[in-house]
Amino acid sequence: MTEDTEITLPRPAVVTIRAAKRHDLPELNEMIALLAAHHGDAAGMTPDKLERDLFGPMPWIQALVADSGEGLMGYAILVPLYRADTGTRGMDLHHLFVRDGQRGNGIGHHLVSRAREIARTAGCDYLSVSAATGNFAAHRFYEQLDFRPRPVTGMRYMQAIA
Repeated sequence: MTEDTEITLPRPAVVTIRAAKRHDLPELNEMIALLAAHHGDAAGMTPDKLERDLFGPMPWIQALVADSGEGLMGYAILVPLYRADTGTRGMDLHHLFVRDGQRGNGIGHHLVSRAREIARTAGCDYLSVSAATGNFAAHRFYEQLDFRPRPVTGMRYMQAIA
């Protein structure tokens, strides 16, 4: 499980927010597993699945990484959304993760800012994100970035296909 310590490490002089590349897959996969563990989930992600979904014949997601030049410090995963009743495009900020020790250094803000730019360039009308009900730190973080809470309505159902 990832620790959420009070320690904040010095931020590297340069942090680049960029699209994930194939050579990032092992480190990106590791961070996805850390986030899953933080939420008490078992990660089923693998570098092969990431390669399929980021670079395969039908890319399904986009991933941004925060690169210090000596390793990845965080990531964001974006997934397209669509509202057929209004004909509006959206982008879901499906994952946002910053390594322990680097939280509080502005890296999450930069990842969200770049996600917003990507959504705008794709013609999206909105960027959405969700956070667990009791994750008040995440709620405050997103509200500081001008995300507005929306009521959850209805139920979501799922059916296995494979």
